[in-house]
Amino acid sequence: MSRTVYVNGTYLPEEEAKVSVFDRGFLFADGVYEVTSVLDGKLIDFPGHARRLQRSLDELGMSSPVGMDVLLTIHRDLIAKNDLSEGMIYLQITRGAPSDRDFVFPDPETTQPTLVLFTQAKGLIDSPAARTGLKVISIDDIRWGRRDIKTVQLLYPSMGKMMAKAAGADDAWMVENGFVTEGTSNNAYIVSGNRIVTRNLGNEILHGITRAAVLQFAREAQMEVEERPFSIDEAKEADEAFITSASTFVMPVVAIDGVSLGDGTPGPVARRLREIYIEQSRKAAI
Repeated sequence: MSRTVYVNGTYLPEEEAKVSVFDRGFLFADGVYEVTSVLDGKLIDFPGHARRLQRSLDELGMSSPVGMDVLLTIHRDLIAKNDLSEGMIYLQITRGAPSDRDFVFPDPETTQPTLVLFTQAKGLIDSPAARTGLKVISIDDIRWGRRDIKTVQLLYPSMGKMMAKAAGADDAWMVENGFVTEGTSNNAYIVSGNRIVTRNLGNEILHGITRAAVLQFAREAQMEVEERPFSIDEAKEADEAFITSASTFVMPVVAIDGVSLGDGTPGPVARRLREIYIEQSRKAAI
C-alpha cells in the first residue's frame, strides 16, 4: 500500500504526486523545508517548527499558501491517513512554478507557492546508533553564508555524508575558520566534565528546534551550557560529544577523525539528555 501525500491542496497516492518541471525548487533550490518528528502518532514541537518555517519564508520574501493552523491540520491528516505511529513528516514550500525558467522571482500574484508534505515511517526511539554512538569526520564548510535559513540547498551536506561514508564514518562535522559550525544535518556538541559546549546562534548554523529544547532541558537538569565556537582539536580532547536533530533526537558521538572520545562508548551526558528529551517530548506532543 502506497503512502498518501499532500500536493497543493490535494491528498493523493504517492505514485500520482507531481509538480511542474518549471518549479523553482527543482530549478533553483528556491524553497524551504521542515521535518517534524512523530511519536505515538503525535507531533513533536510543531509550534517550534512552524515558527522557524515562517522565519525562513520571511527571510526569502516567500509566502505560504496556507496558514500555520492549516498546516497543523494537514500534518494530522497525513498521520491518520498513513497510520503513522513513529517517524517524520517532511514539508516543503517553494516559490512555485512560473511558465518558464527565469532567475528573476515570479510575480507572487500570478505564481502561487508549491506546498508538498509526505510521511516517513522510521524507528526513532529504538535506534541502534544511540546504543553504539556515531563516528564523524571533519570537512571544510563551503556552504553559502545563510545557513540559518532552512532551504532545500542540501547538495554539500549530502556530499559530506558521502565523504563520511567513504571514510568508514557515519557523518561529518563542518569546519570554518578553524571552528566547527555543525553537522551535515544536525547541531554539534562536546562535553567536558559537566559543561556542554555548542556553537552560538548566528547565520553560520541552523537554529535547531531540537537544539533549543535540549539546551533548555540541560539547564533545568543543572548542567552547565556554554554557547561558543569550538575547534576539532578541542573536540578530540572532550570527554564526550553528541548531535541533535529532529530525526535523531540526541545522538552520541564516540569518535572524531578516528580519535575515540572517552572510552569510545556513548557518554553519560548524551545518554541522559536523550532520555530526558524523549520523556519530555512525549509529554508535550500534540
